[in-house]
Amino acid sequence: MSGLDEILNIIETQQKQDEDRIISSAKTIAGEIQAEADEKAQKAYNDYMKKAEAQHERDFENACSSAEAASKRKVLAAKVEMIDSVIENVVRRLKSLPDDRYFGLMEKLVQDHVRKGEGVLFFSENDLKRMPADFEKTVGSIAKKAGGTIKISSEAADISDGFILQYGLVSENCGFRAIIEAEKDEVRDTAARALFGQVM
Repeated sequence: MSGLDEILNIIETQQKQDEDRIISSAKTIAGEIQAEADEKAQKAYNDYMKKAEAQHERDFENACSSAEAASKRKVLAAKVEMIDSVIENVVRRLKSLPDDRYFGLMEKLVQDHVRKGEGVLFFSENDLKRMPADFEKTVGSIAKKAGGTIKISSEAADISDGFILQYGLVSENCGFRAIIEAEKDEVRDTAARALFGQVM
């Protein structure tokens, strides 16, 4: 082999070694890049799954809370409807009491609301017609014990039950619905205890 051939052979061998080294280095770098990419991809996937799971848990809890709140609202609405129905039934029963019991109740209402001064009672047209003859005397005695007087107006009031008690310019509506409305919370609590064993 001549000197030139030997030189060419050395160059070729060197070139082959350089190529092998470059290829090997490239493969190593590519492997590292791939490993790093795989690690980042796995981390991104894990992070996404963790966030997705947390979001799913929050969505589930929110859905449960919403369903529970909706259920409680429906139960409460049903209870209120039942209580209002009971109150309506009580009002109907009070209005349909026999005359003696109805006006006995009126006496108790007068006793609860009478005060000193000159009072006037206004009843509905129907109640004026069915009022016992001694009723004005009875409520007069009640007023006297409270240090006042009371008379019954012959003018009918625009009410369906109970009465309006007037002292000068001050009037108090003692109709059944007005009394219930004034004591609404207490009446509803009483009805709730009777129906459900607890207040709402």
